[in-house]
Amino acid sequence: MLSNESRVWRVVGIWSAVVTLVIACSVAADASFSSTVLLLVLCAAPPGVALLLGFSAPPPTVAELLYAVHTENDRQ
Repeated sequence: MLSNESRVWRVVGIWSAVVTLVIACSVAADASFSSTVLLLVLCAAPPGVALLLGFSAPPPTVAELLYAVHTENDRQ
């Protein structure tokens, strides 16, 4: 369990470092503010999607789908 948590924190740390590096390079290249914000939004989109998917309900299993079809056919 501890190794799993440290792996997650390592990924978060690396991702944060990459985002910081991208923003720093954008500022160093004297990019406009809108370009820097666009880069920040593009870097933040994948974790946002992962969080949305992570908190959603899990998809039904094959057994649950087959049971639902089986019980509907029995009722008719």
